Order: sequence, then C-alpha cells, then structure tokens
Amino acid sequence: MEQKEKGKKQLLLRISPQLWEDLSAWAEDDFRSINGQIEYLLTECVKKRKRSGRKTEE
Repeated sequence: MEQKEKGKKQLLLRISPQLWEDLSAWAEDDFRSINGQIEYLLTECVKKRKRSGRKTEE
C-alpha cells in the first residue's frame, strides 16, 4: 500500500441502486473505479465550496 493510501479513512455509504448504476457508468466513462469516482466528485465539490467562500463546518 502506498504511503498516500495509508492515511485514507474508510466510509460505509448506502446509495440507491439507480445512483450506483449512474455512478458506475460515469466512472467507466472516466476510466475510474466507482470508489475513485466518488472520491473525485467529493473532492471537486469541496474545492468548489471553498472557492465560493463558504466555510466548511468542523
């Protein structure tokens, strides 16, 4: 396991079958795993929120 990977946290996520299918297709289009796609999307959303000037809650 890479050093970068050791610091990652695990998360149990329950999503609808339809959302799973949509994410799966999107991930395949982007040549990512579903996990990688979800992480990418969350990262982009956090970046966008930070750019908008809204602070994240701690």
